[in-house]
Amino acid sequence: MTAQHHDPFAAPEGVRLQKVLANAGVASRRVAEDLIVAGRVRVNGEVVTELGSRIDPENDLVDVDGTAIQLDQSKRYVMLNKPTGVVSSMKDDRGRPDLRRFTKDWEERLYNVGRLDAETSGLLVLTNDGELAHVLAHPSFGVTKVYIAKVEGRVTAQTIQTLTRGIVLEDGPIAADKARLLSSSAEGGGSLVELTLHSGRNRIVRRMLAEVGHPVVELVRRQFGPLHLGTLPAGRTRELTKVERGDLLTLARRAGQDASEPREDSESRSDQENE
Repeated sequence: MTAQHHDPFAAPEGVRLQKVLANAGVASRRVAEDLIVAGRVRVNGEVVTELGSRIDPENDLVDVDGTAIQLDQSKRYVMLNKPTGVVSSMKDDRGRPDLRRFTKDWEERLYNVGRLDAETSGLLVLTNDGELAHVLAHPSFGVTKVYIAKVEGRVTAQTIQTLTRGIVLEDGPIAADKARLLSSSAEGGGSLVELTLHSGRNRIVRRMLAEVGHPVVELVRRQFGPLHLGTLPAGRTRELTKVERGDLLTLARRAGQDASEPREDSESRSDQENE
């Protein structure tokens, strides 16, 4: 076998880590060098402190202070406040209003992460990052969602406890991760309930509240993992901020790492998230 000789004049492979961080908008190159020397930067989970270190931005994973850094600038992450009457599909075979109208401003082909049923409004993530979408949508990864439901009747503290202790539906037991009563009218005006769930079962919020005697009148998803709907009006979109993208990528990477270990998944079928 012929020995391979290293060419001292050949261009080094990869891109300097401080340049990658600067290009990603983390900090200036000088400040990025300080972050590296301080041991605050990791590449593929390993702390890197050498300023001459080079990486492959297309394949290596970088985080600063434990927060993932987006290196692939071709990826888009968009938040939509889905209005009622719109189905969570890029093309509805029944001709109903779909999500295409909300993606026309982006050159990239964006897809929704999970679904909300037509009469549920609130936070949907649109992205062209298929790997992240899979992790966020699949119930086995345990990404939490927060809903606010306007329901019929006066909800009591005992009902809230029932939701968190767990109830049995036709497809098995289910319990809210958290539940709290926001308001309750004694004059028959209904109640407002906040539910936090990681389940991906079909129409699970509506079915849980109907089971405890309080059918849903209106339902909105206010939070998805680390993302909050905030003041985004219904029917409007916005790109995620750098901080939000970092939080989302960090969550997805951690969930992906956890998923490498075998686990029982009693709530498979990621496409069934349809509250």
